[in-house]
Amino acid sequence: MKLDIKRCLLLPFVLIMGFSAIKAQDNKTYTLQELMDSATANSHLLAIKSWQVREKMSKLKEDGIKRYPAASLSGTYQYNFSLPDLVIPAGMIGSVPVGTGGTQLLPETDTKLKLGQRSTYNIELSAYQPLLEQAKIKTGLDIDRKEIELSEKEKTKLSRELKLAVQKLYYGILIAQKQQEEASARLELAKAKLLDAETALEAGKTIGVNIAGLKAQMAEEQQNVLKQNILIQDYKSELLNVTNINAGNINIAPVNPSIEPLATLESYHTGITTNPDMQIALLSRDKALLGIKAAKQSRLPDIGLIGGYYYQKGNPLLPGSSPYVGINLKWNIQDLFSGQQVLHQREAQLKQSEYNIAYQQQQLNVEVDKAYRKINQAAALMDVAGKAVQYRNEELKLQEDKQASGLDIKTSMAEVKASLAKAEADYYAARLSYLLAIAELKSLTGSL
Repeated sequence: MKLDIKRCLLLPFVLIMGFSAIKAQDNKTYTLQELMDSATANSHLLAIKSWQVREKMSKLKEDGIKRYPAASLSGTYQYNFSLPDLVIPAGMIGSVPVGTGGTQLLPETDTKLKLGQRSTYNIELSAYQPLLEQAKIKTGLDIDRKEIELSEKEKTKLSRELKLAVQKLYYGILIAQKQQEEASARLELAKAKLLDAETALEAGKTIGVNIAGLKAQMAEEQQNVLKQNILIQDYKSELLNVTNINAGNINIAPVNPSIEPLATLESYHTGITTNPDMQIALLSRDKALLGIKAAKQSRLPDIGLIGGYYYQKGNPLLPGSSPYVGINLKWNIQDLFSGQQVLHQREAQLKQSEYNIAYQQQQLNVEVDKAYRKINQAAALMDVAGKAVQYRNEELKLQEDKQASGLDIKTSMAEVKASLAKAEADYYAARLSYLLAIAELKSLTGSL
């Protein structure tokens, strides 16, 4: 009975603690680095790429075994219900003289010989060592290594795309939150205007106030606040999906954007060689060259050494054991004709890879120019928006002085605060856009 009472007392405590833990998990604040780490650590696509790399590494080891002798062991057992006989008629072999002056037939009488035993079995152990195929095998292993490199570059590309996607959502949330503050300030201004108008109308100080218009303006500002809330929720939902964080909500830590010095545009153009797309294109070309080499080698015959040991029992006409060694030749004449078409296919793949390299280089140069231009544009916007924030702060200081001296009305202060909130939102958005453009440039040059 006492045990049941303790359980009843502990159950609400456990539920409360569990609910508190869930709420604490939902309200956890994440930094940008934590979110990028979570995205790469929990990505199902990255896990697939990792297993693909392992699969291709295992295939490389499998193909490497083909360089060594291929040994095989075989054996059979047979039970004969009806044994064959060999009958040699008398005199079949001939005759020989005897001491009495006559001749002796060979054999003297009809002779019946058993050709085997009821139970027969044999065991054979053989080994084949490829000789001329070694060059083909080496080319195949080189192709396997290129496949591994391609999978690793695809994995790197996916990882950088995930990190860039997280940064876009992260900065998008911060910008939307700042714009939400601006919308809230505009809403407070609309409320203040409506309150002043209603107060003046009730006091009989004015009759020309459009109350309906002010209410409509307030409703529009409420709509803007709601739009920003929806945008933030959408961004956070997508961020939870990308990072695979199991939570009902997510909070992100604010950042203090810092300006990084830019290198020359030419240096970024040079850096596209480390871009995953460019490296994949280059590896595809190398793989195509190896494919051409393999197509030429496939038209050669297969020559190798073969050796083994054979043992049998039950057949008296065959040797009981027999070691052997020799040279094995195999040449599929059809490969001389089909191999030429395979060679044409490989040459077509090489041309495709060369055009793809030129295309990737052209596109990456265009994207680098675009990102570099966005950085400079964001820097110019930051300069102008920073001045606007400075002037709005000065305006707010003057308005606060007027309010302190009793020369100000509530709507004037709300309007100044709304203008300051807009200026701060524009400045913050410009700084975050600068960071995002930097991230895009790093992603293009393979340094993200």
